Amino acid sequence: VQLQASGGGLVQAGGSLRLSCAASGRIVSSLSMGWFRQAPGKEREFVTAISRGGATSYADSVKGRFTISRDNAKNTAYLQMNSLKPEDTAVYYCAASEGGGLYYTLVRASEYPYWGQGTLVTVSS
Repeated sequence: VQLQASGGGLVQAGGSLRLSCAASGRIVSSLSMGWFRQAPGKEREFVTAISRGGATSYADSVKGRFTISRDNAKNTAYLQMNSLKPEDTAVYYCAASEGGGLYYTLVRASEYPYWGQGTLVTVSS
């Protein structure tokens, strides 16, 4: 499985961005997928995940503002980010796994063997 993340950029606080994660080698509906982020000087942290069956999980810090989705026809997963805050500034990584239950989301980075290259999101105040 290969993943290509895109869509990062500079946005003002309160704005929106949509990140994309294009997959090849497997169809996204057969994969557990997740988004993680890493801010400067901090460890990589979980943002959101979607299971093979479509169940979703979100970190408390993004709940109600971010939405994970996928488009099987485009074989792409998305992260819609609204009401962005300066503390959302980070490099965002998409990840995929062939494991996980149908409705069980994977929230630990160690559970994902496949990673995209990361895309930088900068939120200015």
